[in-house]
Amino acid sequence: MVEVKRQLAVRINGEIRGELGVGEVARRSGVAVSALHFYETKGLIRSHRTRGNQRRFARSVLRRIAVIKVAQKAGIPLATIAKALASLPQNVAPTPADWRRLSSAWRKDLDSRIRKLMELRDRLDDCNPDDALAKKGAGPRLLDQA
Repeated sequence: MVEVKRQLAVRINGEIRGELGVGEVARRSGVAVSALHFYETKGLIRSHRTRGNQRRFARSVLRRIAVIKVAQKAGIPLATIAKALASLPQNVAPTPADWRRLSSAWRKDLDSRIRKLMELRDRLDDCNPDDALAKKGAGPRLLDQA
């Protein structure tokens, strides 16, 4: 098995290029195989099939997965991540400039959500003895105001 992996990797202009199997991508990215399949169905990553019907991924998929994981941890919805990644070429690792562009586009949304969450946090201890919020109708009124 190690021998096969060595045959898939090729050094071009000093850079190692080649393909990885789904298990290797999962191991190196820390993402479950099922998550990789899910990302693929959502168009976040792409693979191709060998004659033996095995998935093969470009090595650049590892950086794309890293971007996906960081964005998810920041609370960015997958649809937003997919739209951002669609602006990048497939099978090419996002560059630091790509990451700056993507992250700056997400910053305003994150700042807004952080501000709303902080306002909500600060209002959680508010006592509502007269049930004043109920007069405004059913639902989570504190969340609506945040």
